[in-house]
Amino acid sequence: MHIARLLTPRRVILAMVIIGVYLLYSVAFASGGGEDGHSEIADVLLGLIVILLAAKLGGDLFERFHQPAVLGELIMGMIIGNLGLLGLEIFEPFKHSLTLEVLAEIGVIILLFEVGLESSVREMMKVGVTSFMVATFGVIAPFFLGWGVAILFLPEESIYIHIFIGATLTATSVGITARVLQDIGKIRTREAKVILGAAVIDDIMGLVILAVVVGIIDAANSGGAGIGSFDVFLIVAKALGFVIGAIVIGTWLMPRVFKMGSKLKVKGVLLSIALLVCFLLAYIASEIGLAPIVGAFAAGLILDEVYYKDFTDRGEHHIEELINPIGVFLVPIFFVRMGMMVELITFTHTSILAFAGVMTLAAILGKQVCSLAIFDKTMNRFAVGLGMIPRGEVGLIFAGIGAKLAIDGKDVVNTGTYSAVVIMVIVTTLVTPPLLKMSLIRGDKKKAETKNK
Repeated sequence: MHIARLLTPRRVILAMVIIGVYLLYSVAFASGGGEDGHSEIADVLLGLIVILLAAKLGGDLFERFHQPAVLGELIMGMIIGNLGLLGLEIFEPFKHSLTLEVLAEIGVIILLFEVGLESSVREMMKVGVTSFMVATFGVIAPFFLGWGVAILFLPEESIYIHIFIGATLTATSVGITARVLQDIGKIRTREAKVILGAAVIDDIMGLVILAVVVGIIDAANSGGAGIGSFDVFLIVAKALGFVIGAIVIGTWLMPRVFKMGSKLKVKGVLLSIALLVCFLLAYIASEIGLAPIVGAFAAGLILDEVYYKDFTDRGEHHIEELINPIGVFLVPIFFVRMGMMVELITFTHTSILAFAGVMTLAAILGKQVCSLAIFDKTMNRFAVGLGMIPRGEVGLIFAGIGAKLAIDGKDVVNTGTYSAVVIMVIVTTLVTPPLLKMSLIRGDKKKAETKNK
């Protein structure tokens, strides 16, 4: 009777899949995979099987506890990537697979493209001065707090590394906060509009800061003698010029591109145009020294649904709907792989745990400064600050970029620092939903009590 309860169909299927994957890899490993084209493809296919299975199982588990699926993907990646500590090294090659790395990078480009599609220049103009001020305060305070924490815990590192740590604390995960507000039925409140508007502007500011920091590090590597204030100004101008230029040119050009595209009879024109714009701007951003995700985000911003009305009028899906299946496939690869890069052995170092703890505190307190930008006393200022806390996927993207940068041959984000950033991302993402929910409910009670008086 007890055995029958344990052997549910879901558990039996899961066990069979895990055993099957293990046997497949054992066969590939025994036959010396990677010696020819066929085995190389087989290794990539096996990697995709393991990563996608882990992503869905981890995502499902966390969503059952009302937590973002991205955390499940990240933690499953951490488990897979550290099985070597138990003597199981069968998944180690996945960490070093160039093909999986490329797929993960395309996944994060698609992710930022989707975030851009969910926003629009028109919406940002509507949110007004309040959201802009909230975003500005929510970028400046975490940046300098993160910089200070890096100086405190990494005194021997260069100023560029300290600046990069500050940059990782600037952005806010729009998706996580939006999901919480939607779940508790507060998506249309004034607080929600300010939070989401500020989060979008926050992301743009964060991407510009990231572009500037990456540019400074690249310039320091090539110049050797460091860079001056004029060089920093040029990098800022380049980042802002790219984003503004993409929006201005895209607003004029895209309606004409879609108009010509609508005359083509072949299938998939709308999706193809969307991907071409996304990859083109990501490529241009990369070529001028910015992160490709800056270009992908800008591409999403300029593809307003008004421009491709000819396609939707004849029954075709919106770009968001067309892109979604691609994201479902590629985005989890990025997050699972980011988890695989975490070395759990670093968690045994008290210095890293202390660094992670203080960085998390700085990340939370830094966003509470947002409330100082709200002068309307009828608004729940504390809730706005809480809504800006989660770093989610954005923090991981920043950390992933830092892990690929080096100064004089030394990684900007080493394994210990990377692990500390991951802890910060997990904690800020976990604490936001319950705290934001409690704050908004208490705020409603206070408003009701005030009205009754």
